[in-house]
Amino acid sequence: MAQVFLIGLGAGAASALLFASIVSGSPLAILLFYLSALPVMLAAIAWSHMAGFFAVAIGALSLATALNYWIAFVYLASVATPAYVLAYLSMLGREVAPASGTVPAEMEWYPVGRLILWAALIAFVLVTIVILQFGSSFEVYQKEIRSTFERVLKMQARIPADQPLKLPGIQNPEQFLNMLVAVMPAAAAVLSMLTSIINLWLAARVARVSGRLRRPWPDLNEISLPLSAALLLAAALAVSFMTGMPGFVAAIMVAVLSVAYAIVGFSVLHAISRTAGARTWLLAGAWVSVILLGWPLLFVALLGIADSIFDLRGKVAAKKPPFPPIQRN
Repeated sequence: MAQVFLIGLGAGAASALLFASIVSGSPLAILLFYLSALPVMLAAIAWSHMAGFFAVAIGALSLATALNYWIAFVYLASVATPAYVLAYLSMLGREVAPASGTVPAEMEWYPVGRLILWAALIAFVLVTIVILQFGSSFEVYQKEIRSTFERVLKMQARIPADQPLKLPGIQNPEQFLNMLVAVMPAAAAVLSMLTSIINLWLAARVARVSGRLRRPWPDLNEISLPLSAALLLAAALAVSFMTGMPGFVAAIMVAVLSVAYAIVGFSVLHAISRTAGARTWLLAGAWVSVILLGWPLLFVALLGIADSIFDLRGKVAAKKPPFPPIQRN
């Protein structure tokens, strides 16, 4: 237990330091801030969930002591607790075949697809809570968040508060502000979701390289989401056409679930292209187009949804020729 506590102590201190680096405002500090969940996840995955729990508690206490209790609460709610939950779930497993003699027990581990779904739901809940802090009325939210964006942009451009907003290269600042109000919550949720997934992958990779990953490395070409994700996406899509706050919040859910299905879509694309002659060019073209253009991500998400309905990977695998029999001399 002493070693577990010391691991948690170091991980919590490192996580708090990475989180607090954002106050410097430098580009490097922003990158370090996004990695603040990594030490907590690494402690929980490579050692035990108790090490992760100690890391969460020590990180929050460190920030409360060094800065203030509000920052510690924000860290606890937005970084530490989600990191602990995802790391804890990733190491859940159950015996599906008990050990017998020299044969070890066969374990069934928590599916990667469900981890992605949890990351999406956690990001959605966090952003929704922030939105509701501005008011439950959509009109009040628009007014308050627009005023906040305008004030921040004026501070960055060193424009007096009583002067109209002018931004270099933008002809219509008012339209730009309206776009920020509409897009930023969904973008923030997607960024939070992807940050959690990347940190979880990094923590698992470090644990694997160090020989401390207790579960086998999953086949990332077999990622799938449960049926509940498709039902939730359909419901959120229907509600998103409503006016006011319900439709706005539902659109955030549509955004994070669409990205979750896009991850599944890339998994499908990697799986069904295994025997393709131009596989490298196909995958490179898909990734580059999504990174540079963005909108092709919709088609990748549709591929993920289609696979969940029609089992594209299973059908492609069934068409593959069987392996030739082993020749015995």
